[in-house]
Amino acid sequence: MSKIRVAVVRGGLSEEYKVSLWTGATVLENIDKNKFEPLDVIITKNGEWLHNGRVWMPEFILRSVDVVFNALHGTYGEDGTIQRLFDKYCVPYTGSKAFASGIAMNKATTKNFLKETDVKMAPHMLVSKNSTHDIARIAEKITDMFGPQYIIKPVNSGSSVGTMMVKNPLLLTQALTDALSVHDEVMVEVRINGREASCGVIERYRGESMYALPPIEIVIPSKDDFFDASNKYNGTSDEICPGRFDTNCKEEIMRVAKLVHQTLNLAQYSRSDFIVADDGIYFLEVNTLPGLTKESLFPKAIQAVGGTYTDFITHLLTDALSQCERR
Repeated sequence: MSKIRVAVVRGGLSEEYKVSLWTGATVLENIDKNKFEPLDVIITKNGEWLHNGRVWMPEFILRSVDVVFNALHGTYGEDGTIQRLFDKYCVPYTGSKAFASGIAMNKATTKNFLKETDVKMAPHMLVSKNSTHDIARIAEKITDMFGPQYIIKPVNSGSSVGTMMVKNPLLLTQALTDALSVHDEVMVEVRINGREASCGVIERYRGESMYALPPIEIVIPSKDDFFDASNKYNGTSDEICPGRFDTNCKEEIMRVAKLVHQTLNLAQYSRSDFIVADDGIYFLEVNTLPGLTKESLFPKAIQAVGGTYTDFITHLLTDALSQCERR
């Protein structure tokens, strides 16, 4: 029986280039080579597709494989762009489809899609680069609306890249100016204090149409303000799975993670992030292509329920192929 040819696509054009390289490397290391023939495909920061040290046209690679494992993160890989290319060449791929990926990548659009549900979310305001001439007045308005502490996030970014914590309203104007010098649009949210949590869901897994993994509790180093881009991958945070939440809290986190996945019409798997505060559980954002590095949360949650990385990769690839056949 011939093996299934899999293009493991990693790298990409986003700020999460290195994380994607690590995710793809871990997939290549753990893929079942008795069933699959993996091709290591690296997309460089300038958009070239490399395989075996040579530059290839994307269509040549995509027409020569049976399925793609999308190991990209962030812009281009997680916003619907690469998905539209896969669709153009009719190749099955892991993860969500183009439209849903685009919705979930934009934090403001995500919150807008969820506003008719019972998902609890922090109040926010969008600030764009064309507002910089009036940034002091905008900062004053945010202070009046939201109180003394805020978190500034790029609207289209992952792994907490570019996220800033502002603890003093006097610092808000400069923080917004700095953020908008790099990003076209940012979201300012009320700072919600509480315990950080994350919960993954997997479709058609272990006999369930939507399987929620146990919520992970994230304990960051005391010197840090939040689970930022650095401590997500340097091993300094404690990631406790299952998290030390009571039964009701765990069940609510799992319910909301599944609700977010379904409401946004995501596919195969996703991971939602939360803050567990005194007044409830706040949804932060959803990741349609969660990191799968050795330090990432998703593989740890799978291991916590007795699963293996190899079996999870096999599930995603065979599921992508079977869903394509059904269509």
